[in-house]
Amino acid sequence: MDKVIIGSYEEFSAFDGKLIGISPWLTITQDQINQFADATLDHQWIHIDPEKAKSGPFGKTIAHGYLTLSVAPYLWQQIAEIRNLKMMINYGIEKLRFNQPVVVGSEVRLKAELESIADLRGVTKAQLKITLEIKDNPKPAYVASLVFLYHFES
Repeated sequence: MDKVIIGSYEEFSAFDGKLIGISPWLTITQDQINQFADATLDHQWIHIDPEKAKSGPFGKTIAHGYLTLSVAPYLWQQIAEIRNLKMMINYGIEKLRFNQPVVVGSEVRLKAELESIADLRGVTKAQLKITLEIKDNPKPAYVASLVFLYHFES
């Protein structure tokens, strides 16, 4: 699927209330999980001990919920290329619920819909409903609303 190209408030607003796109699949590896554990100082065995995790509730290690959230900006960039920008700010996350653990080796992808858009005196405030889907699992890892501020060039 080709990336959506967005270069202005007007182009972005054309997606209001609509699906913008779905990213390619991304495999979550044990190496990613271990690096995230090191970066966040969260070394709980359910994440980093594959041997112990075999007898745990999921049969394998699972990704940190915040690791799966942290890949959202990368996956969003696989869906949309935002051009003509002075600056972009991650403004917030709303309504985040982790619904399903992501076991190591799972493939995930992001579905992004534009929930709302506003022009705040020349700054575009875009609220995206994102769903992190897990391949071959009917239940998503999470659903959330990401809020971005885009400062487009005039």
